[in-house]
Amino acid sequence: MSHEFTLVLTAPEVTNDQINALYEAGLDDGTVSTSRGITSIDVTRDAESLESAIRSAIGQVNSVGLSVATVEIEADRIVHQPAV
Repeated sequence: MSHEFTLVLTAPEVTNDQINALYEAGLDDGTVSTSRGITSIDVTRDAESLESAIRSAIGQVNSVGLSVATVEIEADRIVHQPAV
């Protein structure tokens, strides 16, 4: 299942080297942007659960020396599957 969320970084800006390192760390399913001193990564990730998708993306960010301040998820992106 595909999950969409945004990671907001603690760093106000990232360098091209850091962006390349994120890609090499496996975060090739995210788009990095910076606006008004806030850097975020919009991620669309295939994973069994939203939690798993978020945890793996945060791990990749941390592995290149960056930190995540918050995770944003749009309410309409969360789909609850009925129990079987």
